[in-house]
This record gives sequence, structure tokens and C-alpha cells, in this order.
Amino acid sequence: SAELQWSPLVVGAVESSFFWGYLFTQVPGGIIAAKLPATKIFGLAIFCSSFLNLFLPTACHVSFVLVIFIRVLQGLVEGATYPACHGIWRYWAPPLERSRLATIAFCGSYAGAVLGLFLSGLLSDWLGWPAPFYFYGVLGIAWFSVWWFNAFERPGLHPTISEEERVYIETSIGELSTQSDKSMRIPWRKFFTSMPVYAIIVANFARSWSFYLLITEQTKYFRDVHNYDMTESGVFSALPHLVMATIVPLGGQLADRLRKKLLTTTVVRKIFNCGGFGMEAIFLLGVGYSKESTSAIICLIIAVGFSGFAISGYNVNHLDIAPRYASILMGLSNGIGTFSGMLVPVVTVNLVRDRSQQSWSKVFLIASLIHFVGVIFYGVFASGEKQSWAEEAAEAGTDQTARKPPPPPVPPPPQVTKFSNGEPESAGGGDKSLDQNEFFTQNFHQPEFGTVPSYVQQPQQQGQYSY
Repeated sequence: SAELQWSPLVVGAVESSFFWGYLFTQVPGGIIAAKLPATKIFGLAIFCSSFLNLFLPTACHVSFVLVIFIRVLQGLVEGATYPACHGIWRYWAPPLERSRLATIAFCGSYAGAVLGLFLSGLLSDWLGWPAPFYFYGVLGIAWFSVWWFNAFERPGLHPTISEEERVYIETSIGELSTQSDKSMRIPWRKFFTSMPVYAIIVANFARSWSFYLLITEQTKYFRDVHNYDMTESGVFSALPHLVMATIVPLGGQLADRLRKKLLTTTVVRKIFNCGGFGMEAIFLLGVGYSKESTSAIICLIIAVGFSGFAISGYNVNHLDIAPRYASILMGLSNGIGTFSGMLVPVVTVNLVRDRSQQSWSKVFLIASLIHFVGVIFYGVFASGEKQSWAEEAAEAGTDQTARKPPPPPVPPPPQVTKFSNGEPESAGGGDKSLDQNEFFTQNFHQPEFGTVPSYVQQPQQQGQYSY
């Protein structure tokens, strides 16, 4: 702060500027990831954000306006990452393995936060505060060089995948259309008239509310109410993220096991989402009404842990109800969820002007109530079944029967002529005499038959012909 001399207002603007761009590319990023190879979109987004990271230390010395501009650009490119993840899993995640595969991928963001907090502190102490920006920038570019040449859009394009694995993935998913995704027609009206889609959106908004509350306000809460500075302890700062990184993949494994052996996909999604949200809502109340910092921290960790189970509910649900449009639905729900990140600071600032525990209790009470609304709405309207409008035929705006080509015309049966004593006899009972060549010409050299079939056999002896 002594070097840059930024006011708290400037710091707040810099910290929030990323989400200004992140919000606006959620849906466009989902559309692009649905029409173009999602692996390439994901890789390019990480590359561009990492490349821009290299300019941030210099921009800090030039002007905070330039820093905000770069952060907005980073938000714009990274807005496509989560939708692109669903676009990738559309072709690679078999239905009964979606929970575990998607949650393993998503837990990387939480594990990255744990590792990032640790590494940033070390790098800043050893090399100065610009070091983390350069380190993560170079690391992201190096990752991109590996990803670009080793990640493939779908199993059929992978050069080293076994035939058995390719067949298993493609047949289980059932998304085997050879049509170009560039011409995909997006059923927007179906999106906004589907209650399972709204269930995912409401759940995403509720989860995002508590996520952004804990990210942006938990340090202020512990400082105002319990006179405890969490930033002085790297363990407590990173512990919620560590819990999430552990619970999320475990929840995915459990969800898929239940789907295989005991329960339907709909029931599993509702159990994990509603159970996770419900318990998180209860322990958020414990955070807000705790009299001691120790009990508040314990409730916080438990609340975050239960929210990890909800990832196996709403966050994977896009792939269940509409795998072809999962990236677009993810962009839609995540974009609306990002609005909560903009509302949380406004609501919190207006409620905690006196910095009292009573005021902070209201903040956590609101978060808890929003979660309970998400529990009820998702429990009533969510579904784990593929929706009818998400079938491949929806791309053309018609039903399956309208897409079937008309049956080919059936050629008339050839006239059958029997031979007796070397003389041909017509099938109609006439006695017109035909030699062998005339018979074949009249019966087989027709436009609907072409040339004489190969199965016409020469007579073995006089008076015996067959075809």
C-alpha cells in the first residue's frame, strides 16, 4: 500500500473489476463452446488470462485504470471456462460417471485456491509482490502448450484411445450426430419454459450468494465481531477451500455409486443438492450467531463442507437434462449466479454500518433463507432425466418422425416366365415364343433393374432355365 498508495475505494474497484467482464461472457462463452471445440475454447481462455497476468505488475505502476482494464479483459476470457468445461464433458462423460468426472475437474479450482494462497505468500516474501503475477502467468502458458496438443474434442478424434473405450463412451452418451455443431439451433424458448432449468438457475444463485459472501466478507466478519484477523493465519484462510477440494470429488464418487445401484438420477441430484444446501443453511446461522470465534470457524468449515456435496447436484445437472446444450445452460445459470456476487457487497455494506454482531447476524440469516428457498425450489422442480427438447431432433426444430427420410420406391416385381420343353411361356398364360436373349432383355434390361443380374444362370441343359 505504501508503494502504490491506492485508496480503499480504488482497491475495491480493482478487486471487483474481474467480475465486470466475467459476467458478460457466460452465455456467449457457452454458445461458442457448444458450436466450436470446447477444448480449444477452454485452453485459449486460460492462455489469454495467463498472458495478461504478465502485464499486471507494470500496469500497477502506470495507473489503476490500466489495471482495471486488464482485469476486465481477464474476466471476459475466463467467463467461458466453466461453460467450456461442460462442453467438454458433453462428449467425454458417460451418464453414470458424470458426477465423479465433473467434480474431479471442478475441485481443481478449490485446490488451486489452497495452493495459490500458500505459494503467493512464499513468492511475495522471497521475490516481492510482483512475483506471483509472473509465476502464474508463465505457469498458465506452459500448461496451455501441453493442453493444446493433448486434449481432443471427442473420443472419435483421439489418436491413441482404445477402440473399446471409444465405443463405450460414445454408445453410453448417445451423442453420435455427425452434423456440424456450427449449425446448431438453440431452443431458447424451451430453456425459459423448462422448470428443471429454472431449478438449476435458482440453485446456482443460492450457492453463489454464500460463496461470494464467504469470499468477500468473512474476513470483515471475524474482524468486526470476534476481533480476529484471519489473514494472519494462512491455515484458517485456506481451510475452507481445502475442505471443498476434498468433499467435492468424494461427493461425486458417492453420487455415481448411488445412481448405479440404488436410486434414479433425479433422486440423487435432489438428495445431494437439497441435503448439502439445507445443512449449509443451518451452519451459516451458526456462523452468524456464534459468540466465540472458535465455534464460528467450526460452523464455517462444516457449512463449506456440506456445500461441496451440492456440487454433485445442481452443478452436474446441466449434463443430465440437456447434454447437447450443457455449456449454454452452464453459462446461463452461472451468469445469473454471478449477479449475487454483485449484490452481496451492497447488501452487506448497508446492513453492517455499525459492525455489530446483531447486524452481521442478519447478513448470515439472509444467506440461510436464500439457501432454504433454493432447497424447496430445487426439490420440487429439478429433474435428472434428459428433456424431450434436448434431443438431437430439436436442432432442426422438428420431431423425430419429421426427420426420417421417405422410404425408397419399391420396384415392381419382374415377370416370371417358365420354360417348358425348350419353349418359353409367359407368366400371364400367353403362348408367345421368345428366344433366350429376348426373354432376358424384356424381363431384366429395364430402367428399374439395370443390367442382367449376376445371379442369372445359364441353362444346364436344353429346356431348363432359372434365375
